[in-house]
This record gives sequence, structure tokens and C-alpha cells, in this order.
Amino acid sequence: MTLKGKTALVTGSTSGIGLGIAQVLARAGANIVLNGFGDPAPALAEIARHGVKAVHHPADLSDVAQIEALFALAEREFGGVDILVNNAGIQHVAPVEQFPLESWDKIIALNLSAVFHGTRLALPGMRARNWGRIINIASVHGLVGSTGKAAYVAAKHGVVGLTKVVGLETATSNVTCNAICPGWVLTPLVQKQIDDRAANGGDPLQAQHDLLAEKQPSLAFVTPEHLGELVLFLCSEAGSQVRGAAWNVDGGWLAQ
Repeated sequence: MTLKGKTALVTGSTSGIGLGIAQVLARAGANIVLNGFGDPAPALAEIARHGVKAVHHPADLSDVAQIEALFALAEREFGGVDILVNNAGIQHVAPVEQFPLESWDKIIALNLSAVFHGTRLALPGMRARNWGRIINIASVHGLVGSTGKAAYVAAKHGVVGLTKVVGLETATSNVTCNAICPGWVLTPLVQKQIDDRAANGGDPLQAQHDLLAEKQPSLAFVTPEHLGELVLFLCSEAGSQVRGAAWNVDGGWLAQ
């Protein structure tokens, strides 16, 4: 399929999952609005290799005004957003009674409220153009719980619920809204967990195996490419009647 002439805004996309998804969409011909902290030059160069246009905005998505500025940039540069991938997220691990209040507020703001704000800003233009795709990168933790992850699990469950509502509210239009719920993806955050397990002379490969074995029966990581290809499918005509779904990509995690 081709996305030539479409514009995709992918939050949290200067590295990791978001950049992987952006690359797949760029390869299909979409112009890209990148978002994230740090130096955007390497990500912009990666996208440019696909012969499309790309811009970057460093919006902190816990700040509504900065989210609005991000969408204003997309409007100025490309005339709006056709594909919105809400990917940005953060994590903090602690028992409920010890969970820092500022961490709770930041996680809910970035992982849940930002998805709402991005959706409300994207929908009017999508409805006006009579086409749009909103794809929320939730998590397997949008469908199941884990200890120590109260804010993350609450936010991701909220994203899945919001996805269903938007899927219903757009059901008779050519706009769809769906969630993708990955299991373990080898991101820097997950690599740190492996490194911590392998500390004090442990075997990194064994640490990786043990981490996967606890939850993911395939014993293999989900990749950003896997997620990008699923995003691409949801953008296609074949995905046009997938609405309000929470599609787990988890190596069998939820099958247990």
C-alpha cells in the first residue's frame, strides 16, 4: 500500500518503538512529524532516507500547551495530521503505598491524558478530510496487571478504554481508532532490567532468557518493525473495519 500524500504524527519517535513505526510509515510514503527529547538529527536523517518530508517538535506531552504547539506545527507544515500514533510513555516502579505522587501525576499526564489531547486535536481535521487513523500504542499492561506498576497499568487500561470510546464515536466514518498492546520490546528501559539481572557477574543471555520466560512464551522480543507493520495494516483498507480493538502483540503472554 501507499501512504503518499498522508502525514503521520508519531509521539515519542526520536528513538525506539516510535522511530521504528515512523520508519515503516515513511517507507510507505507518509510525511512524518517526529516528537521527542534529545537530538532529533539522527531520526530525521533516518526518515529522509525514504524520500519523504519530516519535521520534529520537542513537545513535552505532559503540557497541554506544548501538545497544541505540536499539532500547530503539523498544520503549518503539512496541512494537518492523517495518522496519529500515540506512542510516548514513561514508567516508574514502586508499591502503591510508596509510589511518589509526582511520578503518578507525570505518568498519567503523559501516558493517558496526552493520548486524549492528541486525539481531540486530530479528530476535527480527520473528519473534515473524511479519512484518518488513530493508533494508540498501549501495552499488554492495558489488558493485565503487574505488581509495582500502578500508574502505568492504570494509564494503559485507560488508553484501551479511550480507544473503545473513540472507535465507537467514529464508527460510521472513515476514521478508525485502535490500540496495539505490545509485550516485551527490547527498548533501553527493558535492556536496563536485563542488565540489572546480570549485575555482579551474571550471564546477560541468561538474564534475557529469564526475563522473557516469566511472561512471554515465545522467548523472543517483539520488535519495533513488528509494531510498525501492524500500524501499516491498520492504515490500509484491509484494516478499515478494525475499530476500537486492543490488539495484543505479546509472544503469547495473554494466552496463558
